[in-house]
Amino acid sequence: MKFGFVVPGGDIDAQVAMGQSIEAAGWDGVFVAELVYGVDAWVTLGALAATTKRIRLGTLLTPPSRRRPWTLASQLVSVDRLSGGRAVISVGLGALDTGFAAVGEATDRKERAELLDESLDLLNLFQAGGPFQHHGHHHQVEWGGQWALKPIQKPRVPVWSVGLWPNPRSMARPLRFDGILPATRDANGDHAALTADDVKALVEYVADHREATTPFDIVLEGVTPVGNPDAAAEVVRPLADAGATWWIESMWQAPGGPEEVQARIADGPPPLNSRS
Repeated sequence: MKFGFVVPGGDIDAQVAMGQSIEAAGWDGVFVAELVYGVDAWVTLGALAATTKRIRLGTLLTPPSRRRPWTLASQLVSVDRLSGGRAVISVGLGALDTGFAAVGEATDRKERAELLDESLDLLNLFQAGGPFQHHGHHHQVEWGGQWALKPIQKPRVPVWSVGLWPNPRSMARPLRFDGILPATRDANGDHAALTADDVKALVEYVADHREATTPFDIVLEGVTPVGNPDAAAEVVRPLADAGATWWIESMWQAPGGPEEVQARIADGPPPLNSRS
């Protein structure tokens, strides 16, 4: 299992400094939010690409429905090249309460899903570097292959997609790509954390239903205790044993403020007995 950390906000200089601290403390990845308006995720990741050496750099998450796919592809590939092949993109429909309606973005769930899927197709096509045609419901592209910009990673920068487990229709999107940010609901329809048994079942489902044989990540988010590495490991170990490949520490709301976040960063990743 690998371990990432979400930067939970702040001005851009603070976010970059926090990303550098995350690498120094031994984490494997740093992830930033992509907002409707605010500190730009891709500028932040570009700065981290130039000032870090080994950590994965990604968003958590990007809603492609409100992005021009060619612009997003340019940003994604540029970060990948600048970082030496360390970029990853997490995608989903996004949270409407972050300001979609306020700026006139699509809010209908079906329309956003269509835009998401078309955008992912176009990200693949642009990264391939050659001429192509795309005639979709929302985008019409006839690209001659000029100014080809290819990522270092092949065949593309990895894509992690949100998927509602165990809904087969929702699972279809992440299985086309490189990883899943699985969500699940309880009997009341509220979001719930995946258990180790859920993860085992998900691993089996991926093995049975995914056609590609390339690596596939199962990416879980959560919060582990501050100042107690053994307790942190106890939270994560059953999930790692069940087959989860990433744990992303997501301290979006830390009661202790920035000091609590910095303390958790300094603790480092949960110390599992065996890390892969």
